[in-house]
Amino acid sequence: PMLLQILAHTPAWVFALFGVLLWVGIQQLFPRRAGLTRVTVMPVVMTALAVYGVVSAFADTPWALAAWAATALLVGAATLLLAPASTAQNQPQYNPQARSFSLPGSGVPLALMMGIFTTKYAVGVALSLHPALAHDTLVALGISSLYGVFSGSFIARALRLWRLALAAHAAPTAAYAQ
Repeated sequence: PMLLQILAHTPAWVFALFGVLLWVGIQQLFPRRAGLTRVTVMPVVMTALAVYGVVSAFADTPWALAAWAATALLVGAATLLLAPASTAQNQPQYNPQARSFSLPGSGVPLALMMGIFTTKYAVGVALSLHPALAHDTLVALGISSLYGVFSGSFIARALRLWRLALAAHAAPTAAYAQ
């Protein structure tokens, strides 16, 4: 009964957002082509949603945003440093003439999107049932850090793709310089 009450009081736009994120995430499971703009927009939107989650829930906790930023930076840097070795079969490829990527299918973007959505929804429900949690420093820092994990992962993925594109565009210039 409590779950039904929670769902009944959830605005319709939340279900629509869930559907859109699920649809976009499922598309990421399959190999596809995408341009620089497209591979940049999703990390920006999802990072903005994570920051909004931190600010809207924990605006009164001064260190919440810092916890998000520090975690995003650490996870992003670790993800970039520990990226798997590149092989043609499992890594994105960039075509500078077409200005697009050939991306392998992956469940990671879907998991990250659902993680941010679920965290935002669960925090919203928890704060509506127990408003005092918004002022609990440990809760604020923990949830903000969780948002930072998701953001850092998204940002690192976008930076890897941008690095791949910049290297591909620089390669012809380097060849002409010799």
